[in-house]
Amino acid sequence: MCTLIHRMFIIILTVSVLALLPVAVQAQPERPNILFIISDDQGWADIGYHGSDVLTPNLDRLATEGVRLEQHYVYPVCSPTRAALIAGRGPSRFGILGPIAGRSQQALAKDIATLPGALKTLGYQTAISGKWHLGLRPEVGPRQYGFDSTYGYLHGQIDPYTHLYKIGDRSWHRNDQLVDEQGHATDLITDEAIRVIESAGGTPFFLYVAYSVPHSPLNEPEKWTALYEDRIKDPSRRRFAASITHMDHAVGRMLDALKRTGKRRHTLIIFTSDNGGQQSWHSETEYKGRYAKVLHNVLGNNRPLRGWKGQLYEGGIRVPALVSWPGVLKSSRVDTPTNILDWFPTLVTLAQGEVDPKDRLEGQNIWPLLTGRAKPKSRVLYWKTRNQSALREGDWKLILTSGQPAKAELFNVADDPSENRNMAAEHPAHISRLRKLLVQQQRLDP
Repeated sequence: MCTLIHRMFIIILTVSVLALLPVAVQAQPERPNILFIISDDQGWADIGYHGSDVLTPNLDRLATEGVRLEQHYVYPVCSPTRAALIAGRGPSRFGILGPIAGRSQQALAKDIATLPGALKTLGYQTAISGKWHLGLRPEVGPRQYGFDSTYGYLHGQIDPYTHLYKIGDRSWHRNDQLVDEQGHATDLITDEAIRVIESAGGTPFFLYVAYSVPHSPLNEPEKWTALYEDRIKDPSRRRFAASITHMDHAVGRMLDALKRTGKRRHTLIIFTSDNGGQQSWHSETEYKGRYAKVLHNVLGNNRPLRGWKGQLYEGGIRVPALVSWPGVLKSSRVDTPTNILDWFPTLVTLAQGEVDPKDRLEGQNIWPLLTGRAKPKSRVLYWKTRNQSALREGDWKLILTSGQPAKAELFNVADDPSENRNMAAEHPAHISRLRKLLVQQQRLDP
C-alpha cells in the first residue's frame, strides 16, 4: 500500500513539473529577430491609439496585440536619443546635449560598446536603414559602430526627395559611402528594410529602421495628403499627418515581408519616437528656399502633455512606444516608467548574451516588465540639455533652468502628468533630495 501511494505521489509530482515547463520556456524564449523602428518628431498624440486625428492602423494593431509602454522616456532631441539607444548610456556622458551639427564632430568614440556591436558578437546580422545623426561624415558612419550593412542618411534632416541636408550637403549613403538615389525617403528606407528581411537566412537579425518623418521639411505624395482633405483643416497639420500615415503604411509593408518570409512569429518589434512633437518650423533659405512658402506652422501634438521637442517637460521626452512579439508577449499596458536606455540590456539578454559591467550601461533589462512577471528596480531618470537639467525619481520630477538664480520646477507626474502645477514652494524637502541626486548624475558627465 505504501509503495502504491509513493508511486502515485511521484506521478502527480512529475505531471505538476511538466505542467510548468511551458512557462519556463516562455520565460527564456528563442533568440528573436529584432526590428527596431523609430520615427522622428512624432508626438504623444500623433498616433491613432492615443485618440489622434492621425491614421495609424498598422501601429494601432501592433499596440492592441502587444505591449503599450505609456511612460516611455527618450531625450528631447534626436542625436541624444539615438546615442542613448546605440551606446546604452546617457548622452550627456559623451557630451551630446543637442543635435550633432558640425561635420568635424565625432559623437561617439569608436572603441565604446554598442548595441549593434554586442548583437553582432552574439551572431546577429546587423543593419540600419534610415537616419544616423551621430556623425555627419562617412568616416563616422554607422558601419564604424557594429552595423554590417548601412543605408540612409547621415545628417539630422534631409529634403525627402533630393535627400540633401538643409545647407546642401549630400548625405545619402550605402555602407557609409555617399550615393545618389531617386524616390521619397520613406519609401527608400522601407525598401531597404524589406531587402534585409527577405535576404536574412537562418541567422537572426537586428534591423534598425529610422524614419525621417514627421520631421520637417514635409513633402508628401497626394495619395497620402488626400486622406486628410476633409479630416484636418490646417494644411500644415495635414502634411504632418500624411507623413505619419505614409510611414504607418511602410510599417505594414515590413509586416507583410515578415509574414511572407515566415519570420513574423520569430521577430520582436519595437516602435518609438526619438522625441516629442515639434510645434512649428519655417525657413526662407534652408533647402535653397524650397520651403519658404510652404507652411509648417502647425506640426506635432503632444497633448495632454506639456511642452515641445527640445524641452524637458513631458511633451518633449515622453513618447508613444510599443512592443510586439506574437505568441510571446500578451496584449497589455505598462504604466511603469521605461527609458530608451533600457533596450541595450534588454535586447542583449534576449539574444542570450550577458551585459558586461565594464560597459557601464545605465538602463535596465525590462523583459520581466514586458512579460508581466516582475517590476524593475527603483530608478532615477536624468536629462541634460544646454540650458536645462531634469531628474525623475518615483513620481517626482525636478527641472532646473539656467539663470541667476536657476529656476526650479517640481512636479508630481503621477498626479499631474500635464505638469500644470509647480510644487517647488510646497515641498522644499523634495527639492533638496532631488538636487542631491541631480548632482550625483552631473558628476558622471565630462
